Amino acid sequence: MGTPDFAVEPLKCLVEGGYNVVAVVTQPDKPVGRHGSILQASAVKEYAKQQNLPILQPVKMKDPEFVEEIKSYNANLQVVVAFRMLPEVIWSMPKYGTFNVHAALLPQYRGAAPINWAIINGETKTGITTFFLDHDIDTGKIIMQREFPIPDDADVEYVYDGLMHLGAQVCLDTVDMIISGNITSISQPKCDDLKAAPKIFKETCEIDWNNSAKKIYDFIRGLSPVPGAWTKLYKNAEEEKSTSTILKIYKATKTNRKAEGKTGSIFTEKNKMYINTNDELLEIIELQLSGKKRMTTECFLNGFHDIECYNAVK
Repeated sequence: MGTPDFAVEPLKCLVEGGYNVVAVVTQPDKPVGRHGSILQASAVKEYAKQQNLPILQPVKMKDPEFVEEIKSYNANLQVVVAFRMLPEVIWSMPKYGTFNVHAALLPQYRGAAPINWAIINGETKTGITTFFLDHDIDTGKIIMQREFPIPDDADVEYVYDGLMHLGAQVCLDTVDMIISGNITSISQPKCDDLKAAPKIFKETCEIDWNNSAKKIYDFIRGLSPVPGAWTKLYKNAEEEKSTSTILKIYKATKTNRKAEGKTGSIFTEKNKMYINTNDELLEIIELQLSGKKRMTTECFLNGFHDIECYNAVK
């Protein structure tokens, strides 16, 4: 059971490893395009079609017809990767239960966006956890965990790709352990400092320049390349009615240079662009102005000569 690219790799490894995958469950095709007239299949569905696997796309997981249909496959085990919350009637159905492949070291970062939040919070490591599903979200008994280091300059794309491949291997190892009958699982440890990983929305991605350069740097890479951190540019930040435009920032770097002006103020130096935070200057490397293409700062400055007249403001 899965939907995005992250879920394809474990499925591919199971299929190519000779495991008997009797069916695939994924989200219904998603309307895309200007008028929503085109239906786009999930990455998991596309792969399943190539392998001629039966595909189920329920709108509601409790739908009696879907429950009966999935029951008819007599699966001994269900594997969930980047899917939605399942009702008990589904996760309790197989003989050996249902396990989830989660992109974090549980109990930390329970939720929909564990990779983003681990980077945003400046973590130096994350990992993969497999656990048995229970009534709550990401709280079941842990089967296996493996760590994955997060380099200081890593963005979501790097960590996502690394965890996708690590997750596929941990998934196979978990299945093998269950098949062998030598399965052990432990309750998740209690932790007073739990960090959550809630779903990310557009408003979540707005940069607050009153934070430290380190915090903003981590925030930018924790949202790059998708959905992308953004800020409002005002030509006159003192006037509330001043015209603003949206600037997305995909890549920045710390300078260890003390801030030289008001937070959010911009200045350029030798084809480089800097924004003041509450402690240091942050150099902007890749960005995208609303309505334009993503580009390097050098290319951006060639066509946007009065950037110093603007301020980045939240």
